[in-house]
Amino acid sequence: MQPSAPQFSERLTAPRSWWVVAALFGVSGGLVALPLGVLPLLGGVILAGAAAGAVVSSYGSARIRVVSGSLVAGDARIPVSALGEVRVLDPEEARAWRSHKADPRAFMLLRSYVPTAVRIEVTDPQDPTPYLYLSTRHPEQLSEALRTLASS
Repeated sequence: MQPSAPQFSERLTAPRSWWVVAALFGVSGGLVALPLGVLPLLGGVILAGAAAGAVVSSYGSARIRVVSGSLVAGDARIPVSALGEVRVLDPEEARAWRSHKADPRAFMLLRSYVPTAVRIEVTDPQDPTPYLYLSTRHPEQLSEALRTLASS
């Protein structure tokens, strides 16, 4: 395997129901412009639909990757050497760690529509972040990729 090839890669895409809601925003944009005529109606559908689609796409574009000795989660890039224990969270534990157990100093890449997550300790003494909370649909695979990279 090439050192630059990702050992794990996931995109936290938005669910299909969100795309349906975006399409309905497009329809409602057209209905708002309906009294102005057919051309404004089409413009309203296109503009409102495109704006809603851009919002859903942007929110669903978060990526988690393990590549080149680093964990890349959203905009954060953390070397695996600065990470400690990886804990796989089931839906109930994940809910607890993103609510009443959460530490405000933690780095959280969470998506409410992804029920499972991982909690990764940060061992770097220079970093005030106690842990990373990452929503993931494949917590076991992410955990295994990090453990494999840390042991090599």
